[in-house]
Amino acid sequence: WGAPMEKTRPRSPPAGRTPPTSPPTTRRGATAPGPRTTTTTRHRCRSRTVARALAPTPTPTAWRRRMMPRRKRATPPRTRLRRGTPSGTCRSSGTRTRSTSVTTSQRGRSRSGTGRAESTASSAAKITMMTGTRLKIWDDYNAEEVKITKEEAKIISRMMKGKTPHANVDPYPDYVDWFEYADKGHPLSNAPEPKRRFVPSKWEQKKVVKLVRAIRKGWIKFDKPKDEPNYYLLWGDDTDTADNKRQGLSYIPAPKPNLPGHEESYNPSVEYIPTQEEIDNYQLMYEEDRPKFIPRRFESLRSVPAYEKALREGFDRCLDLYLCPRTRKKRINIDPESLKPKLPSKKDLRPYPRTCYLEFKGHGGPVTSLSVEATGQWIASGSSDGTIRVWEVETGRCLKVFNVGADVHHISWNPSPERPILAAIVGRDLLLLNAEVGDEETQVRTKELLHVGEPTPEDDGDKKPAVRWVNNDKFDGITLIHHRAASTVEWHSKGDYFTTVVPTGESRAVLLHQLSKKHSHHPFRKLPGLPVAAVFHPTQKMFFVATKKFVQVYDLQKAEVVKKLESGLREISSISIHPGGDNVIVGSKDGKLCWFDTDLSTRPYKMLKNHSKDITSVTFHRRYPLFASSSEDCTAHVFHGMVYADLNQNPLIVPLEILRGHLSSDRRGVLDCKFHPRQPWLFTAGADSMIRLYCD
Repeated sequence: WGAPMEKTRPRSPPAGRTPPTSPPTTRRGATAPGPRTTTTTRHRCRSRTVARALAPTPTPTAWRRRMMPRRKRATPPRTRLRRGTPSGTCRSSGTRTRSTSVTTSQRGRSRSGTGRAESTASSAAKITMMTGTRLKIWDDYNAEEVKITKEEAKIISRMMKGKTPHANVDPYPDYVDWFEYADKGHPLSNAPEPKRRFVPSKWEQKKVVKLVRAIRKGWIKFDKPKDEPNYYLLWGDDTDTADNKRQGLSYIPAPKPNLPGHEESYNPSVEYIPTQEEIDNYQLMYEEDRPKFIPRRFESLRSVPAYEKALREGFDRCLDLYLCPRTRKKRINIDPESLKPKLPSKKDLRPYPRTCYLEFKGHGGPVTSLSVEATGQWIASGSSDGTIRVWEVETGRCLKVFNVGADVHHISWNPSPERPILAAIVGRDLLLLNAEVGDEETQVRTKELLHVGEPTPEDDGDKKPAVRWVNNDKFDGITLIHHRAASTVEWHSKGDYFTTVVPTGESRAVLLHQLSKKHSHHPFRKLPGLPVAAVFHPTQKMFFVATKKFVQVYDLQKAEVVKKLESGLREISSISIHPGGDNVIVGSKDGKLCWFDTDLSTRPYKMLKNHSKDITSVTFHRRYPLFASSSEDCTAHVFHGMVYADLNQNPLIVPLEILRGHLSSDRRGVLDCKFHPRQPWLFTAGADSMIRLYCD
């Protein structure tokens, strides 16, 4: 593209001389390229000079035409939009406004003698966009102002973008084939096939060589086809194979009708043909019990008549095929016994309590609690009739009766054989009394131990003392007066410390007592709920406190919580610790029993649902791998609970026996259960005021 010519009219050159040529300049002052000249040979330049000298002197008009490049074709003018240039002035108001100027230039292309294009400017105009609905253009060539509409402005804008002027013109219409090739004798062109279609391509050959080389060197790898199994179903159905599977819903074949047997034969055996008496009896039977087909005998197949129910049964068969839904049921042939866990036989787990051997009768009310002496020779029981009785285990003889005058809620025997002391929750307070069993030296030491020198209250700095140690002259013992009613009492394995639980939300809910120093204190300030029971660890300085939802394990030396066992039960009722100390069982009021492995997790290892009512007590045996639970449903369950020394092996829990025999009284059943310390015997206390001893 060339630049527009200068507006000044060129002067005519003198006669006989060629006018000097000057390069045309553009509107911005840039120098446009001039016509290309060739100087290949000296002869050509000389002939051109001679031709110019002999040419007549051109007129000014002819000179201008000669200097103007010749246009090859008319081209549409191009318009450039410049933004942000305040180049227009509103003529109506005479005020200066910010507008957008549009410059339109028409350029042409020309080719010189050597073939170089030369461009010139034909016209220029300025477009001023007003704030109104119309646009005005100032045409410098014609020196007038032209008004254009929005449609004309859109046409100019589309032409500047290289699009068609009108928007409704499709520049890329669909191709319409004007020729029909089908059913024609000759193609559109009868030109012979070119040779390149028959000669092998050299470039394709090189490409193939590259691919072969890449495959041989391992640059291109192919997925190996999977080896199909070389087996087939010998007696199976072909509909289950992968080749016959359909896309979508699987095809379920219709059930096949039963094949005819001997009764449907036209010449059956004599034993299949019923007598006339049997046929008459068929008419007296119900229709659903009546046989569907009565066999008959014919001499030949030709004499067999048509089946009278053939059309009806065929129609029913068609209805079954397309109306009755069919589902494919995958049946797994598994023996139900194989799904049960392999448990050892009960005979291999003996001995364990199975039958009732003795009954201890004497209480006038429900027996609420039991406790066995450390040697296993004596047993103590407390009842709601206000008495504490000491029994001899082997004979069932009642040795001693203590009339305490109030309900006995819980009783516990000192685990030390040298201290025959009973701790009982009588009413609201705790009573320590001498069981009066053993030799004289033991009795003397026990009486000295159960004596308070100075009945001063133990005060830990609180306004009100938690416990007061007071002598009981009636039973030659000690009474521990609590600020609230106590519920349970448990001894330490050494027999000097014991704990009581007061089911309140205060900090003095769990108390520790020392018998030798007559001292009490409450080390646990905060508990996650109301305490239910508390027990000592059998070997370590650990302490377990059971609330209604959790079991907290405390370190007595550090006085801090070590673990928190989450039971997930509705309300915990009792707790017992395994003699090893690493396993805990917890009973609840919804009939569930939880086994905790403290080394494994803080959640239950096993949860057993065996009782239909509240569990009143759970207990471990000290020597045998046995544990039991009693419930208000008048039953006691005995389990085998083996704890292995190998930490990688889980405990083995096997239910053994359900012990029955107690009667219900006021909707209460078995209230407590305890194991014998040396024998596999179980003592149960019931609401029917009886104590039962179960042996192997």
